[in-house]
Amino acid sequence: MHEYYPLLIVAAIVGTFAIIFSLAFAFMKDKKNAIGFDRNMSDGEIVKRLIAYAKPYWKNFLLVLLILAASVTYDVVSPRILGNVAELIKDEFALPELYKMVVLYAGVLVVTIVCTYSQAMILQVTGQKILSAIREDTFTHIESLSHDQLNHIPVGKLVTRVTNDTNAISMMFTNIIVNLIKNIFVIISVLVAMFSLNIELTLMVLAFAPFIVLFTIIFRKFSRRAYRRTKDANTDINTFLSENLSGIKITQIFNCEDKKFKEFQKKNKELESSRTAEILVFSIFRPSMYMLYMASVMCLLYLSGKGYIKGTSFFGQTITSGVLVSFYMYVNKFYNPIQNLAEMFNWLQSALASAEKIFSIMDMKPEVVDEPDAIEVEHIRGEIEFKHVWFAYEGEDWVLKDVSFKIAPKETVAFVGATGSGKTTILSLVCRNYDINKGQILIDGIDIKKFKLSSLRSHFGQMLQDVFIFSGTVKSNIVLRRDDFTDEEVMEACRYVNADKFIDKLPKGINEEVRERGNNFSQGQRQLLSFARTVIHKPDVMILDEATANIDTETENLIQISLEKMMNIGTMLIVAHRLSTIKNADRIIVISKGEIIEQGSHEELLSQNGAYHELYRLQYAGENA
Repeated sequence: MHEYYPLLIVAAIVGTFAIIFSLAFAFMKDKKNAIGFDRNMSDGEIVKRLIAYAKPYWKNFLLVLLILAASVTYDVVSPRILGNVAELIKDEFALPELYKMVVLYAGVLVVTIVCTYSQAMILQVTGQKILSAIREDTFTHIESLSHDQLNHIPVGKLVTRVTNDTNAISMMFTNIIVNLIKNIFVIISVLVAMFSLNIELTLMVLAFAPFIVLFTIIFRKFSRRAYRRTKDANTDINTFLSENLSGIKITQIFNCEDKKFKEFQKKNKELESSRTAEILVFSIFRPSMYMLYMASVMCLLYLSGKGYIKGTSFFGQTITSGVLVSFYMYVNKFYNPIQNLAEMFNWLQSALASAEKIFSIMDMKPEVVDEPDAIEVEHIRGEIEFKHVWFAYEGEDWVLKDVSFKIAPKETVAFVGATGSGKTTILSLVCRNYDINKGQILIDGIDIKKFKLSSLRSHFGQMLQDVFIFSGTVKSNIVLRRDDFTDEEVMEACRYVNADKFIDKLPKGINEEVRERGNNFSQGQRQLLSFARTVIHKPDVMILDEATANIDTETENLIQISLEKMMNIGTMLIVAHRLSTIKNADRIIVISKGEIIEQGSHEELLSQNGAYHELYRLQYAGENA
């Protein structure tokens, strides 16, 4: 019995580790809800959706699998070749036979190298195509979300979904899946080769299989949670950077650098902690697998040495020096794929966690969508009517209460009132950026829900207070959605709104470079560019939301002249705090707490001595104070 003590000691050590890992696993399972970063989608559901992107390229993957089968030859054949060499050297040494073995080994190696290169090239090209498709679908879906949905999602999170998360998925298609399959092929092929070589030693190796499976399952659970936590922390830090780098000037103005640094440091520490936990999981698992490998090697050497010395046989098979050499290599090739599988699982969890985050965005159903029978319309007259409209951003906190009014084609109507009264909300509802809760909005007598969104919005030109200018050129920011405008048409639009006054002074004119957010232009210049952008597209309805706020007097005069010209283009809706800019409007609607309290021309409202008269008096007094 004492001759089996070494094997019993190895079994006791392995069993102890198995008990410790199992207890840790049980504790983690009990705590998974408290941790709060377990995934919500099953792996099967995520994989099924990812396969849909890979399906068009099934021929490429089939070719890779065939190449893969050929490349596995090296792992199966090379140990047998070296085992034969060991037998050759032990017996009568024959140099020609050795040359044959060397040539055979080299040939197998060359085939493997060629297969590996071909496999990598095919997968990289295919993976990039799949990656592009996922990115395009994600970006397109984000574009379809309503304003309300986009207001609830940080920009940094969306950027992370389209960039970092799709990169993780790309690795899955270009590396992880094929290597998982390859490693499984290798494990099965090596097992078959070992059984054909020596059943006793193979059964000894397989005695460690339950522990391999157990350790892998435990590792998978730990790594799944660790990766989810890392992804969340990475998203948080990207969101923080996106917001704070955009507002860094405010941080500097109010001397908040230290405070913001501490906030960043906290998020950075959270990311560091999550990555450390992720590394810790892997740093425990890989040595554990190496321990199983070394234990099996020690058992192999002990049993084979004992069997060789005593000349014992098992199922008619004896252990020779060649068998020992081959088996030693097979054990290594058996455990290497398993260790690689652990690493593949590590990356796979990252890819699946990323895929889940992308699909969680893509599963968001747009709140504002086309009706099944929605129509395209080439031209609208610009008649707008609100019929008993009620609207709230959240619950029943009504922003608009039973609002009704009618605007005639080409009429200029201004909305005034205190901040939060619902003026801007009316403009957003006309474009159907949000859907109303009750009532009806008509354009040319047709409910706006009957129009296709793209068709409806194509007839609107919006000029907002916070003008967004894209990186590019002056011309690209004016033409925006169309590329068929000539330089003369662009300049004509600029002259119409008086933007040519500063464009003519630019070194490259309309081809002048525009930096991010147009920060190389003044607020007034950006506003004039937005006017030119609107005019060149010839909208049937124009919307100005505080378009004259926060600009200097000289630019305001230019804009005022532009406004008077633009009033002749189509229906115009204006929101302005400066009442002097809307005196020429055909009608002024006064709103208070979501309800219309007065409407009429500038002179009519002043003569009523009501809310508008009070607003005008207070503003006039403030300007002359």
